[in-house]
Amino acid sequence: MKESDLFADVPESRRRLMARVKATDSKPEMLVRRAVHRLGYRYRLHVRALPGTPDLVFPRLNKVIFVHGCFWHRHSGCARTTTPKAHAEYWQRKFNDNVRRDERSQATLETLGWQVLVIWECEITDSDRLTEQLYTFLSR
Repeated sequence: MKESDLFADVPESRRRLMARVKATDSKPEMLVRRAVHRLGYRYRLHVRALPGTPDLVFPRLNKVIFVHGCFWHRHSGCARTTTPKAHAEYWQRKFNDNVRRDERSQATLETLGWQVLVIWECEITDSDRLTEQLYTFLSR
């Protein structure tokens, strides 16, 4: 079954809403970028040459940061990790693919000598904890 067939009966309003979901420069990503900048670190954004296109790349430190949305990347045990009831088969397949791709990208990066930090969308609400987590990761 083609993806277009699965969504033949999806209302136009839902299509417009899902089309507005940003892949880069999301609010959680921007908060992490500002916190890292305040700590005095400079970084590259979305380096496509690296597996998984990390959100922040620190080439001199050999470190990368991914800022993951809990819904899309399936943060285990998080209340934001819901599954839509409509077209559940499609969504489950999409979520499984996302998780496998994330695991593969992170493993490949680690094999290449990169240290990886994943920051979840729900963890960003506590700015002091976020800053401490970033400082600990980047300074070691």
